[in-house]
Amino acid sequence: MQHAHTAAAVLAALSGAKSLSVLDGIARTIWTDWASGQLTDDQAGTLAEMLERRKNEVRGADTVAARAPNVSAAARAQGRPSHFPPKRKQPASPNRRASIERRRRLACSGPMPPTLACLFTTGELAVLRIVADEVRDHRQCRLTLGEISARAGVGITTARNALRYAAREGLVTIEERRRDKRPNLSNVVRIVSREWMVWIARGRKQTARVFSSGGGGCKKAESTDIASSRSSCGERAKRVQLSKKIARKPSEQKLRTQSQ
Repeated sequence: MQHAHTAAAVLAALSGAKSLSVLDGIARTIWTDWASGQLTDDQAGTLAEMLERRKNEVRGADTVAARAPNVSAAARAQGRPSHFPPKRKQPASPNRRASIERRRRLACSGPMPPTLACLFTTGELAVLRIVADEVRDHRQCRLTLGEISARAGVGITTARNALRYAAREGLVTIEERRRDKRPNLSNVVRIVSREWMVWIARGRKQTARVFSSGGGGCKKAESTDIASSRSSCGERAKRVQLSKKIARKPSEQKLRTQSQ
């Protein structure tokens, strides 16, 4: 009698349930009663099958419109199909070809030593190039993932994976700046790899040496007129020979007078 009474009570609760949360509570009750011996194996199995059928029936009706009709009506009045805000779409590059070229160009520019660069893909190397430039100029990178991915020509997921893998390899540290009840600030990325920092410093010195305006430089070379050069050389040779002849004539005249 006790088993039948418990099964009848659970069956009545199943019939009156109108939400999935209530059905989940009934499921816990069924298996608790079965574990305590208040339900037999056959009764628990039958009630479990009825519970699944009831879930399928309620799942189509357990919506915001059924549980909170006022909220659903307000959303329809605003011209939205749902009360919840729409999902944010991932931004797409307006020029995919240009993004691919920028990504490859940054990856091939030597953002890090070859022994470290072999650990990353082309897109990840482009991301690390942006981070390295920020660290070179500002000692740390405070750009958001969206800014880094846009400059590198990759997606946000690629930028996130590159930074996570670099942190796991001990190349960078990532400081999260969370704020309570407010949007979080961008993470602060710092390079801690000595080998990478030496590489960045060496690149800075080479750039400063090439683009320095303090001195150096060269004049623009002009084309040489070969014909005029040859003619001037010929005239110069003629003048030298003429001067030698003029210098030889007085000595010849002196010898003639002495012989006479």
